[in-house]
Parts: sequence; structure tokens; C-alpha cells
Amino acid sequence: MSSTPPARRLRLGLPRRVFSQVLLMQLAIAAGVAVLATGLFLAPLSDQLDDQAMRRALAIAQTTAQEPQLADDVRSTPASPDGPVQREAERIRKATGAEYVVVMDRRGVRWSHTDPDQIGGHVSTDPDRALAGEEVMEIDEGTLGRSARGKVPLRDGDGDIVGAVSVGIAYDSVRARLMHAIPGLFAYAGGALAVGALAAWLISRRVQKQTRDLAFSDIAALLAEREAMLHGIREGVVALDRAGRVRLLNDEAQRLLSLGEEAVGRTPDEALGAGRTADVLAGRVTGTDLLTVRGRRVLVANRMPTEDGGAVATLRDRTELEQLGRELDSTRGLIDALRAQDHEHANRMHTLLGLLELEMYDDAVEYIGEVVGDHRATAEQVTEKIRDPLLAALLVGKATVAAERGVALGISNRTRLPDRLIDPRGLVTVVGNLVDNALDAAAGTPHARVEVALRSEGRAVMLQVRDTGPGIPPDQRELIFREGWSTKEAPAHRQRGIGLSLVRRLAERQGGSATVGAAPGGGAEFTVVLPEALADAGAVPALTVPSAGPTAADPAAGEESR
Repeated sequence: MSSTPPARRLRLGLPRRVFSQVLLMQLAIAAGVAVLATGLFLAPLSDQLDDQAMRRALAIAQTTAQEPQLADDVRSTPASPDGPVQREAERIRKATGAEYVVVMDRRGVRWSHTDPDQIGGHVSTDPDRALAGEEVMEIDEGTLGRSARGKVPLRDGDGDIVGAVSVGIAYDSVRARLMHAIPGLFAYAGGALAVGALAAWLISRRVQKQTRDLAFSDIAALLAEREAMLHGIREGVVALDRAGRVRLLNDEAQRLLSLGEEAVGRTPDEALGAGRTADVLAGRVTGTDLLTVRGRRVLVANRMPTEDGGAVATLRDRTELEQLGRELDSTRGLIDALRAQDHEHANRMHTLLGLLELEMYDDAVEYIGEVVGDHRATAEQVTEKIRDPLLAALLVGKATVAAERGVALGISNRTRLPDRLIDPRGLVTVVGNLVDNALDAAAGTPHARVEVALRSEGRAVMLQVRDTGPGIPPDQRELIFREGWSTKEAPAHRQRGIGLSLVRRLAERQGGSATVGAAPGGGAEFTVVLPEALADAGAVPALTVPSAGPTAADPAAGEESR
């Protein structure tokens, strides 16, 4: 078995790198253009020089035939080398640089010639057309060789043709001019080719820099990998050009932003409308892990500028995480409430045990009745006013949490809500967010209190939540509804600044509103109007928003039930 390695076959073809291929193609194009231009210029040059020579010969012949004495001399003098016709023809030939100036009579007999021996003989070419009164231009062979000729009739003072004038330009001079022009033409073509080669090299260097000196196969592989990655990852990617227009949206970004391919080529403001999401994508809001809300989705966005002046933004869906975080907060609140109830239950058991040990049986029975009655009364008062089970359960649980935090949570006597909610979970989200915020604001204040009012008229529902906290300054009453804006420290498992934004989005999706103002006596009062929250139940009057505090027409408006 031979250990000699096989010989490598020589492979011919284009180089792999983009720089080399572009350079070769541009050099080939520049060389081809130079050769084509040179050929196209040379092709008609010979004909142009022939035409110029013939026109020059014709012009000399026309000028010679205009001499008034020449026609008279042809008639009155013999054809001789010393005659006046020969002298005048030679003078004109020397003055114009023509090869010959031949004057002939109507018989075609020469009266002048550069060779005196030819005078008196017949011309070597046919003069009939000129003698017939026609001006002739041609390339022809004669006694002096090949020449560019011009022939015109010779007329006397009366206009009668008495002969003809033939002038020749040596054809060798025409060919010499052509050959003399070729080196210069090639020099210009070579210069143009050199400039084209330099431009091709500069362009190729720029292409090399922009393509990172990759091969076309590498670029194709990168594009295939890019497409697979963009459409395969579960994270939204939005690419923008230097003008701030969207140039790429992957599948996940289209889903998260509820956009289609029509968004490509438009700015974020045009595609999404004014709002925090458009501000984040456009770079007007900076930072990392920026929170924004699009529809019902909570998104986390990050934006990174690119070298070409554009940017790439990534979007992650945190809706489920936010929901889990809120459920965790609720669970912790319920655990705290249960812990408080357990502590309170232990105290009550100790009290009951003491009454029994003291044999105060009647007092023990009365004590148990009071404790059970208080809890039952609170639940019954809530369910009597709020017929939706989810919302009623939420408020009963929040009342227990509020009591543990030292806040009195009351349900206004104005509250009346039937069990006809179209989206009970959405209203639970709205009420839960507002009550949680109100408890946070009121906790630790003197006579801490939170009041919830829910009332319906027709299909509309109006919610009011008041607290005795520090209130919201007028200049911040719109800011608090923006995504990511919060005065509280974010917990470890989620970020702040989403709840009130979701409240407003849920309200606006139903054509309603969410606003905040000052509560009577201090604190904040949030008002949410949902025009289409209830299912149809017949024709009913439209919703009228009550005033912020009690009125004469509603003396019990400020009262609460526990």
C-alpha cells in the first residue's frame, strides 16, 4: 500500500471572498467597457476621416472652379505645362496641400497636373458626372495612386460648362491620421481603465470592510441562520434603521405587538400609535428591562444601538410572570391574614377557656355569638351589595388583610352590583389593584380607612376607591398611569409600575376611563368607568357619575359597612 498522498487537483474558479469577487467583476466590467468604447470609437473613425478628406478635396475644387479667369483660359489657351491654367492650378495645390489639382476641358483632356508630362492626355477616371454639372466626392485610384477626390464642373461667365476641376487628397495621409489617433485613443482608454480599476479597488475595500471579509457562502449561511433564529426564538425582535423606521419584525414581535408585515417601513409611532411602547422602541425612553404594556400584555423591552445608526429592540412577554407575582402577593397577603386570624383565634380560645374554667357559661355563649356574628355580618354585607362571587370573595379577603394592617376597609352603602358581569376577572384585576394601592397608601396613617363604592346603571359600572393616605399631587396624576412609573420599591420577583397602567388599559378597551383626584378630607380617590361591563338587562338610564363626596340627595353616601 503506497504512503504517497494523492496529488491535489488544481481547482479553477472565482475566489471565495466577497472582496476578491467584487474586485474581479468590477475590473472585468471596467476593461470590457474600455475595450467596447475604444472599438465603438475606432469603427467610425476611418469613415469620418475619409469623409473629411473628400469634403476638403471638394471644397478646394469648388474654390478653384470659382476663379473667373480659369474658364476663359481653358477656352482661349492651349493645354501646355507653361500655360496659365497649369500655373494657377499649381499655385492652388501648393497653397492648399492637395495632392493634385487637375483642370480638364469637356473632352476630359487635362490642362493641369502635378506631372507636366500628363498635360494634354485624358484623365484616368470617368469625368462624366462632373461634366454633366454634378459635384462628386469619392475615394478612387488614379495615376497618382489612391486618393480622396472632389470633382466640380467648371463654368464660364454665362454659366455654361466648359470643363471640370478635380482635386485629390493623398489617401496615405488619411491613413496616417488614423494610425496617429490610435495610440492616443489607447492612452485615453488605458487611463480610463486605470481610474476604473482604482475605483473598483476602493469600492471592493469598502465592501470588504462592510462584509467583514466573508465569503458569499458564509454570508448565505449567516442569513439562513439569522432567519431560523429570528423566527424560532420566543422573544420579540424589532430592528430599526437610522431613520427610525421598522425594517424587521420577527414572528414573536408581531404577536406581542399585534402588528403585521405592513409595519415594516413605518416608524414606531405610525405603527403603534403614541405611547410608552413606541417611546421605548424609538429610544425616547432609555434604560434596561423597561416595562411597557401593549393591550393585555406586559412586556419587558431592551434597546441596543447598532453601528449603522439604527437599533435592535428585544421584547419579552412578562404577562404570566406579572400575574404570578400578583398572585404571590395575594397569597402572601392571605397567609398574613390567616396568621393574624390564627393569632386572634388563639386569643379568643384562651378567652373562651377562661370563661369556661370560671364557669361563666352564659358569658361564654354570648362571646361566641358575638365573634361568629361579626364575621358573618361582614361577609353577608359584602355579598348583599355585590352579587358577583369572585368580586365579593376578593373584597372579603381584602377586608381581612386590611384589618391586619390596621386599615378599615368599608363598602359604601351606595354599592349595588348585580351578577351580570361580562368580564368578572377583568373587574377583579381593576378592584384588586386599586384596593392594594389604597391599603399601601393608608397604612400607618391616623384613622386609616379605605372605602370602595361599586354601582351599576344599565350596562355601565362605576368604581370608586378612596383612601386616607397622603394623596396624589396634581402634577403626578397622569404620570401614575404610565408603565414603569412607581414611588414604591420593587419586590424581588417582579417590577412596579404596572398595576395602574393595566387598570387604565382595561378601562379604555371598553371605551371607559380611569382617573384620580383628591378625596374629601384628604387622600386619593380613583374613579373607573366601564360603560360595557354588564350584560343586557333591558332599557335602563345612562350612567351618571356622582360627586366626590356626600350630597343632600344622598345623605348616606359617605357611610360605610364593615
